[in-house]
Amino acid sequence: MRVAIVADVYPPLRSSGAVQLRDLSNEFIRQGHDTTVLIASPELDSAYRIDEANGVTIARLKSPKTKDVGYARRMAGEFLMPFAMRRNLSRSPLAECRYDAVIWYSPTIFLGPIVRWLKRRNDCSSYLIIRDIFPQWAADMGLISRGPAFRLLDAIADYQYRSADVIGVQTPGNLAFFERFLAEYPDRKVEVLQNWLADAPDRGCAIDIGRTGLSGRRIFVYAGNMGVAQQMDKLLGLAAAMRDRSDIGFLFVGRGSEAQRLRDLAARDALDNVLFFDEISPDDIPGLYRQCHVGMISLDCRHRTHNIPGKFLTYMQSGLPTLASINDGNDLKTLVETRGVGRVSVDPEGHDLPGLAAAMMENEVVDPAMRDRCRGLSDELFSARAAVRQIVEALSVR
Repeated sequence: MRVAIVADVYPPLRSSGAVQLRDLSNEFIRQGHDTTVLIASPELDSAYRIDEANGVTIARLKSPKTKDVGYARRMAGEFLMPFAMRRNLSRSPLAECRYDAVIWYSPTIFLGPIVRWLKRRNDCSSYLIIRDIFPQWAADMGLISRGPAFRLLDAIADYQYRSADVIGVQTPGNLAFFERFLAEYPDRKVEVLQNWLADAPDRGCAIDIGRTGLSGRRIFVYAGNMGVAQQMDKLLGLAAAMRDRSDIGFLFVGRGSEAQRLRDLAARDALDNVLFFDEISPDDIPGLYRQCHVGMISLDCRHRTHNIPGKFLTYMQSGLPTLASINDGNDLKTLVETRGVGRVSVDPEGHDLPGLAAAMMENEVVDPAMRDRCRGLSDELFSARAAVRQIVEALSVR
């Protein structure tokens, strides 16, 4: 099968979405499929650049900037992005390539126009991998009102849903959101497509905890985006509540809109059990986690949709039990608790986190079977191999 994968993130970007798409495209190649990735690339000076990595053809297509800019500029850039990608693909050596299937990744919600164009040109089926349900989660959190802007974004999201023959959501709890859509479009299919992660060797890490003030402590680590949607104050509050525990340290690694504010708060409160580091390469993550004991997750309690963050997969793969502070009703709670891979708080302010963390130190972290359960869950549910097979099977019957 000749497949085109369309997205706005891909390495060298270090986001979990970029890593997932790299792993997915590499697995398509391993399973014998001719794979081209079409990536929105604002950093280009030319209309396009064609690269190849591990057998994957990577077409980077010049597009407007959509990250680290103001909301108005981001909205305009996102809207124009698929049209710029289409124009610059038409100028590239891949202009006449044909595909048997189109796969695309959301977020972003704005790729519908280029996907529809590719479908028409190739008379092929399409598969939407949707990892969060936007703009619903943003409205739930109060980041946008349910006014004209929400209705516009909701219409754009609906357009991308209607562009898909199959939609893969990341958790069973997300299926209910699409019940009305399926009633209107009964020829479409919505299924659970678990997140995935390829095997990652331990190549070491630039961060050496043994050379820091946290040396000798059991480390609670958070690695990833530090933005509004994460409600990171809960984790910093946990560190403050446990500042008298000289055997425990808290490590935060990443970037985001809240990162500097959190650093300033930790400095203001003289939290000597906390360290911050800038974002590191995904290749350094296994080496970082080898030095840690518990992986932390935080989601804003106002979320109403279900979400299994990419960092949870990396924790499981590395055998790290998870301490999660999430919205009540999230499928992640059931998964963590039934599989015995950590502890979960649904307290909106995270007041129970210190007690849960202390319990983990006394029980789970010293349980040698805990790391085996984490790795076993990763192998069973979150493999790129299983994801590709499921996508191919879904497209083959359309």
